[in-house]
Amino acid sequence: AKVSYEEVVYLLHHNHLPNRAELEELKSALVAYREIPKGVIDIIKKFPKHTPPMHALRTAVSALGCFDTVADDDTMDAQRRKARRLIAQIPVCVAYFHRARQKKELIHPDPSLGEAANFLYMINGEKPNDEMVSTMDMCYVLHADHGMNASTFSARVTIATLSDMYSAITTAIGTLKGPLHGGANEGVIKMLQEIGTLDHVDAYIEDALANKRKIMGIGHRVYKVLDPRAPHLQRMAKILSAKVGDAKWIQMSERIAELMLQKKSLNANVDFYSATVYWSLGIPTDLFTPIFAIARTS
Repeated sequence: AKVSYEEVVYLLHHNHLPNRAELEELKSALVAYREIPKGVIDIIKKFPKHTPPMHALRTAVSALGCFDTVADDDTMDAQRRKARRLIAQIPVCVAYFHRARQKKELIHPDPSLGEAANFLYMINGEKPNDEMVSTMDMCYVLHADHGMNASTFSARVTIATLSDMYSAITTAIGTLKGPLHGGANEGVIKMLQEIGTLDHVDAYIEDALANKRKIMGIGHRVYKVLDPRAPHLQRMAKILSAKVGDAKWIQMSERIAELMLQKKSLNANVDFYSATVYWSLGIPTDLFTPIFAIARTS
């Protein structure tokens, strides 16, 4: 709640937070890099409408590399430009595909909007309110970096062979897609929909544990205690649930978290509450993991 996603991007690239001039330069660069080559837009439009968005994103990023004439330039300046370009273009690719699969007119980026606001505008076709923007921005911040997780590891394996950045990010997206990594947040909403109502939670959890079924969004390979990202998203989920008029999703989530802590000494992780946040923002379930990819690209 103290820094924007763009400030976190700068921090990850330079190891310090930006001053005002540095931040404005980065924001201007990201806006300038949002334009997608027409050839990539044509590819995105030709994907079957039933294509899972993570498949579409993986292929779109690979295609971006084909249209970059300096994709294999490994100088530091070129690498930084490619990094910024990918950070700016990946959300545009996701938004274009989402509109195209609905046979809706593509909404082009708005240079007056920051990263979080522009993405919401591009998928919905209307300017988001301040609360939606601050919520999405916080989600970006919380997902931007998480040490040597599976997708970061796979990207580093690829780039360590002196391959190019597009190949590394394509590798990472393929890894992130899995339900044991980024795909977990989609599993949370599917689980909540399957349970249906708050009064069914206890029986569902009892049955799942008895049959050794995984409870999505619970536990973490790194955090053996509470995932420090989770409380921030839990708070936003409560606020958004109250505003959209259906609090059952967060109520069910909190009951599941309570039971899992009691019975298995496992805490909810970032995916558990991010799913409810995205759902409350009206974002389709199959865009949850692409949003993870958008932030983690930084």
